[in-house]
Amino acid sequence: MMYEGIIVGGGHAGIEAALAMARMQQHTLLISGNLSKVASLPCNPSIGGPAKGIVVREIDALGGQMAKSADATQIQMKMLNASKGPAVRALRAQIDKLKYPAFMLDVLKNQDNLTLLETFVESLWIEDDTLKGVILSDGIKIASKTVIITTGTYLNSDILLGKEKTKSGPIGEPTTFGISKQLKNLGFEIIRLKTGTPPRILKDSVDLSKMTIQPGDAIIKSFSHDNVIYDNPKEPCYLTRTTKETKDIILADITASAMYGGHVEGVGPRYCPSIEDKIMKFSDKDEHQIFIEPESMDLDEYYVQGLSTSFPKDMQEKILHSIPGLENAKIMRYAYAIEYDAINPIQLKHTLETKKLSNLFCAGQINGTSGYEEAAGQGLMAGINAALKNQGKDPFVLERHDAYIGVLIDDLVTKGAKEPYRLLTSLAEFRLLLRNDNAQSRLTQKGYDIGLVDKKTYQRYIKKQDQYQSLLTYLKETVILPTKENNALLQSIQSAPIYESMSFEKLLKRPEIAIKNLTLFGYVKQDLDVELEVETFIKYDGYIQKSLREASKMARLEHKKIPESITYDKITNMSLEAREKLSRIQPETVGQASRISGVSPVDISMLIIYIESGQANI
Repeated sequence: MMYEGIIVGGGHAGIEAALAMARMQQHTLLISGNLSKVASLPCNPSIGGPAKGIVVREIDALGGQMAKSADATQIQMKMLNASKGPAVRALRAQIDKLKYPAFMLDVLKNQDNLTLLETFVESLWIEDDTLKGVILSDGIKIASKTVIITTGTYLNSDILLGKEKTKSGPIGEPTTFGISKQLKNLGFEIIRLKTGTPPRILKDSVDLSKMTIQPGDAIIKSFSHDNVIYDNPKEPCYLTRTTKETKDIILADITASAMYGGHVEGVGPRYCPSIEDKIMKFSDKDEHQIFIEPESMDLDEYYVQGLSTSFPKDMQEKILHSIPGLENAKIMRYAYAIEYDAINPIQLKHTLETKKLSNLFCAGQINGTSGYEEAAGQGLMAGINAALKNQGKDPFVLERHDAYIGVLIDDLVTKGAKEPYRLLTSLAEFRLLLRNDNAQSRLTQKGYDIGLVDKKTYQRYIKKQDQYQSLLTYLKETVILPTKENNALLQSIQSAPIYESMSFEKLLKRPEIAIKNLTLFGYVKQDLDVELEVETFIKYDGYIQKSLREASKMARLEHKKIPESITYDKITNMSLEAREKLSRIQPETVGQASRISGVSPVDISMLIIYIESGQANI
């Protein structure tokens, strides 16, 4: 049997890749070593957060699954940075780690064009330098036009606890060796990375009275644009802090840590450091925040956010008991660090197809990223592009001003990964364009055009766009007069009086006036999501237009392709460093080339002249 796509791995990347291909009418096979643990949450039982929450919205806008599954299984939802500007607002949800995989598995089982297989892949099936499919652990070969590797942290992975090193994947699952060895033999640059997880503790052993409660939002919002609100039970989180005693315990025996004892080969994430890393790198601080988070309504366990470590078990006990509220905490599962193989992502195209082997795609942590959301976004894009390639259609690439997913992939394939990459709002030059409220406006038309967004969803989107335009027109055309009554109402909301007729639109440009305040003057409230997007557009119109102009300038360079036949050493008026880096990374466009460290604007000018002269094609 010939499949059109085989996905190796059932994590967050694998699921989105498989569903995308199947929904785009591709006969797809998803292979996982344990189907009951698809979409597992081996680390933090949460989805979303700064930048990440917007990625989840983008996945949904394009026709992906993560948002809908998160909405259905959340036990707390919170809009982060709600009091700040729209560019940094993002949803974050605590997820029931038992219900989420079960929900995802049900989605997979009921998806047309998708077959599930519980087994292990030993290696890729390659003949005459051509990818034919995969070879299972029992030697059986399965043919496919394309293969997407989404093996997460299971690739040649080691669990580290102090001096102990065990060959294992997360949560005691088996690791895989064959694919990693094969990729290396094929000439891929393999890098070694590290991540970790904190201990899980018994709920009844925690003194919550010594902590600060962190409830979710009273009014629940949804990741999905379907706006389905589930009546799920809600659980609060709690905040405590490490102490000077914690710091002293760690410093007194720092070499007991696998990381600081010289037992770790890989590099850990900069923006999610272990507790020992925090103590060593922020030596001036005696306290660090620790969040106590529920894992499931059906588990009597808390996740100790902020206490990721590779210390041995006895040290973990000492550290834990030095924290207020955790003096008598009982560890149900100890923290650990995990080392695993990944590929240097500069070996990928923007489609996430490998440059070395045609029809092979990689997505998720194998590409040097960290995080469920980053993995899911890559899986979605890999699945889309594998399907489009099979269909003989142009690739689908999101640019940096289109989506955080575009920023993520461009950073990976342009800069590579020296440490597990994690999305942050600061990485996006156009973050005012990439907001939580406008993901659908940015991406749903694109998702529909490639055949992933279904007709019913698209019709709802069109209706919403009509509502948006109607509301915008209404606010521009509706005016209030400078009457005594109207000025009194303005004064009641601490706004200056008006002396001539003024439209609702101009009133909204005042920072102290929100769209809800317009009800004082006869405005009737409309769809909340539409209102938010319109209000943001009006208030930040000047900044948005400036960002759009900058994005347009960048787009001109993005659309200028670099011929694959180019030989950079022939561009003698370009710096040596630029030639070396361009030769190594092989950027696809001039825009991508301009973002490579060490490539100057002068180098880019020389590159453009060289391409336009026609010499690049010789």
